[in-house]
Amino acid sequence: MTRIVANPDRCVGAGQCVLTNPDAFDQSEEDGTVVVLQDTPADDEALKRARVAVGLCPSRALSLTE
Repeated sequence: MTRIVANPDRCVGAGQCVLTNPDAFDQSEEDGTVVVLQDTPADDEALKRARVAVGLCPSRALSLTE
């Protein structure tokens, strides 16, 4: 099962993940860092969106694990 992993310490708050996949990501109101709403993509389409978000993250704060 693929899981989305976020490292808030690396996050710069660019928000690309939220723009790409608002069902899975949000940003903290305190500091704008990533908040994972759904750490397990529900289907193939959600997994595709998660991969795009991981690829767009400028600080590489997101990853996918098996």
